[in-house]
Amino acid sequence: MWREIEPEARHEIEVDGYKVIAYSFGTGSDTVFCLNGGPGLPCDYLREAHSCLVDKGYRVVAFDQLGTGASDRPTDASLWTIGRYVEETETVRKALGLGKVHMLGHSWGGWLAIDYALTYPENLQTLILEDTVADMPHLILELERLRAALGPETVAMMQKHEAQGTYNHPEYLAAVTILNYRHVCRLPDWPAPVRRSLDDWNMGPYETMQGPNEFLYIGNLKDWNRVPDLPRVKAPVLITTGEHDELTPACALRMKLALPNAELKVFANASHMPFYENPHDYYPALIDFLSRHKAS
Repeated sequence: MWREIEPEARHEIEVDGYKVIAYSFGTGSDTVFCLNGGPGLPCDYLREAHSCLVDKGYRVVAFDQLGTGASDRPTDASLWTIGRYVEETETVRKALGLGKVHMLGHSWGGWLAIDYALTYPENLQTLILEDTVADMPHLILELERLRAALGPETVAMMQKHEAQGTYNHPEYLAAVTILNYRHVCRLPDWPAPVRRSLDDWNMGPYETMQGPNEFLYIGNLKDWNRVPDLPRVKAPVLITTGEHDELTPACALRMKLALPNAELKVFANASHMPFYENPHDYYPALIDFLSRHKAS
């Protein structure tokens, strides 16, 4: 079960002339390498949810992606591309001497993990795709379906503000808040690591790559689709999603059907963060998968 643990080591790594900070827990020979969501979020929320895997003998590594947390925060928007983040991830892996890893990508970190897996397949022991997608145009259709549940008048109001670019209007923000509590985290009080990450969100990478909020994708990833490439991923894959996830079970199934060696877990009473919303089902599923595919 998750708990906040002090990292055993804090690493400063140079990436493209910038400083990136990584955190390491445990000394196990199998490493779970965590890629958090965002883009633009510090890794706190995902790091604190998975550092407890040290109890099962794993080493756990997470890092603040460039532009987030304790890492440098340049303002050059040309840096915010998935290809550059793939190379950053590889730089961190090599700098820490991680060898083959169990790569765990959540949300945007899952998109990053997919592109990493297609670029550096030899470095993966397994791939764990949590609350993520491989087909952005399909996700956009799914988000329209979730938004429609708010009712036609509310959807029309949201579309009006999106057309005008008035994303900070109170009525628009109110609709997004409802969607967040339905499809991002269904807990009445969000855990401290989640709040910490959200309170330190760098919107520069987020708006460049995704858009102004979780339910409007207009950034440079809006046409990203790796489903045709997924048959090339040969490593064992675990796909997880919440039954109410913003990145929906239909998106998860689309990945499973395209991958040659994948299993899918849908967690009840959870949305985008099953590790906090339904930990009693989440952790046994994750630990079982990891134990069946240990390198040692």
